[in-house]
This record gives sequence, structure tokens and C-alpha cells, in this order.
Amino acid sequence: MNQLTILTGASRGLGLALAEQLLAPDNTLVCISRQANTDLNRRAALAGATLEQWTLDLAQTNAAEKALRQWLGRQSANTWSSVTLVNNACAIPALVPLRDAIGDDLSYVLRVGLEAPLLLSSAFLDATRHWSARRKVLNISSGMGRRAMASQAAYCAVKAGMDHFTRCMAMDEALYPNGAKVCSLAPGVIDTDMQVQLRGADPAQFPDVNLFSDLHTRGHLSSPAQTASRVLAYLARPDFGGNAIGDVRD
Repeated sequence: MNQLTILTGASRGLGLALAEQLLAPDNTLVCISRQANTDLNRRAALAGATLEQWTLDLAQTNAAEKALRQWLGRQSANTWSSVTLVNNACAIPALVPLRDAIGDDLSYVLRVGLEAPLLLSSAFLDATRHWSARRKVLNISSGMGRRAMASQAAYCAVKAGMDHFTRCMAMDEALYPNGAKVCSLAPGVIDTDMQVQLRGADPAQFPDVNLFSDLHTRGHLSSPAQTASRVLAYLARPDFGGNAIGDVRD
């Protein structure tokens, strides 16, 4: 039977690498991003995979939640052996102290990185509550949710909030016979556009810039493809969800 994966932020970086590795004949993949990736369509056809790409701005949280809830409501509960939601999409604000941040930028980061995963998780858990398939929610967190960092109040708050609502979700789902297995997973340090932004920041505004420059110089960054492989291996572990908070390096 098919496996269904719903993945946000799939047009580039880690999300794109995850999407590429999820393309298989027995997989149905639904990607939610602001832009579709045309190469992903080509890869899906070559792999014989079922792929849908929804072009939605996750900052429009209510619209995204409604779209997912309605789509799942049209599916047959017996179609898939497993169903998984991967909340990967995020945004990073300007690397400046909170007092210098722009309110609209902060709101956008909070909506995409925290409000959208919360609403999508709610829709997913509700729409699939009576399905017999194995159900999982994987939230892509960050070490920055577990370590405070100057000039990153919004991003740190998003990831810390993601960790904590995942803990609550795990407690909820543990009460039900087919409760979903959930985990908020730190993926390690990845060589993405975000890392370029971090190590290229103004040291006067972002005191930890040298930390990220050193990680790059010393070759300590994983590629998106390497990280995606580790994340999917973690997701496939028999004990996935045993701990609501995880790190791919554990």
C-alpha cells in the first residue's frame, strides 16, 4: 500500500532534498510551498511516484489549514499504510536585535514557522483520527530553539515553540489507541541559504557570526541531501516518537 507524506517548504534546501528522496513508486507526496519546483515534477515522473505540488504561502495560515483539511477529507481512509506530516518550512528574519526588527517581518516568521505547523498539525490529526494507517508528525526544529542567540529572538522563539507544542501533541496522542507518533527533530547544521545569511551577517548586529563562519571553514556543515537521508532514517526508526524531542545526531 502507498505511503502518504505531506511536506512543507519543499521547493529548496532541506525540503527539496527530502522531497527528492521521498519520490518512490509506493509513495504519494504532497508538497506545500510558495513556488513549485519543476525539476521535482520531472524526477517524480522518472521515479513513478505520485506527486502534488500546492503553491500556497504558509503565512496565509488559515487558507493552508483549510486546504489540507479539505484534501484529507476527500481521501479514503484505507488508501495508505502510513501517513506523515513533515513541517519543514521556516523563515528567518533580519539578523538584528529585537529592538531594530520590523514588526511585519517578525509576524511573517512567526506565522510561517510556528502558527502554520500548529494549524496544519491540528488539521492532519483531526482528519486522520479514525484512519488505521500509521500516523506520524515530524517537525523540523533547530538547535537555535534549544539555545538562545542574540539577534535571533523570533527564530529562536519559533523553534522553541515548535518543540513545546510537539511535547503537548505527544501527550494528547498518547491517550488514543492509534495516536500519532510525533517528534520535533533538530537536523544538525546544514549548508543552505540560511547558513549563507548567518555567516554573512554584520558582526556588529549578529555577535555569533564567527561561529557560523568557522563551521563552514572547518567543513562541519552537512549537505541538504546528507541531512535529508539522516532525517528520513530517523523518521523510519521503529522507536520514532518515543521521545517528543530529538536530534538527528543522537
